[in-house]
Amino acid sequence: MPLSLGFVPTVQSGASGLPTRDKFPLTGRFYFGIMKLSIDLSAQGWPRVVILTVLGTICCIAFAFAFDSYSFEDGAWRWGSNPINNLIIPLLLAPPFFLYLLGKLRQLAIANAKLLAVATTDGLTSCLTRTAFATLVDAYLERVSEQQLAASGALLVMDVDHFKSVNDRFGHDAGDEALKLIVSSVTSTLRQDVDLVGRMGGEEFGVFLPGLSPQRMLAVAERIRTAVKEAHFCPTGTRCDLSVSIGAVAFDRTASFSELFKVADSRLYHAKRNGRDRVEFEQYGPAVH
Repeated sequence: MPLSLGFVPTVQSGASGLPTRDKFPLTGRFYFGIMKLSIDLSAQGWPRVVILTVLGTICCIAFAFAFDSYSFEDGAWRWGSNPINNLIIPLLLAPPFFLYLLGKLRQLAIANAKLLAVATTDGLTSCLTRTAFATLVDAYLERVSEQQLAASGALLVMDVDHFKSVNDRFGHDAGDEALKLIVSSVTSTLRQDVDLVGRMGGEEFGVFLPGLSPQRMLAVAERIRTAVKEAHFCPTGTRCDLSVSIGAVAFDRTASFSELFKVADSRLYHAKRNGRDRVEFEQYGPAVH
């Protein structure tokens, strides 16, 4: 079983295959009979604000009773002269204070999440940027190494064939739509919240497949190639065929993103040279048994 990539940001970004993925809010689930109630306890959710406000108010009431009941002169505990004030005053003051403070922290968390999503998500295709993609892959590989687990998986680097001719024939707007269609076709073949898709630049994309054997990786790569081939791209009402060339590298030992990318990019070059619309594969390290 592959480790969860457990990411990073996300406000739902869709095609990242992650963060979609949202991929990491803390959620509590409570069951009442057959009804399931899902409560968002993330820093961006109102339930967290309400729960912490209630807990904070209770703490204020407890502190008020403790402070009023303790005698600093003789060290004895006794009810104060007017204990009801220890309940009324915290109930009047604490909830507005905590709601305001925690509400501002919630707004800050939402703003930070949006900024992080903008920084890590490609604006056109909604998949990861090259930097975010490389960072996540390296983080996964480092985690596997630190936990002394068997490293396995694959990295695919794909490039859209003859993409310049698409821009020249139909314009850059149509080219942008083609890229979005290709990413949608690619992500439809992948495992949600496990596999990663990143835009390496221009019409080149990367796909990270943790925990897959070379055989399964090749099957996924062929599904991607076929899905793009079968995509309906009709910028002028007439279908225009799209295709991708894919360079793939499988690994079963510790590696870094840069090492894997170098091999996969070399395989991509061979796929282009050998006719395009094909998958070229290389094993990185000893063969997986």
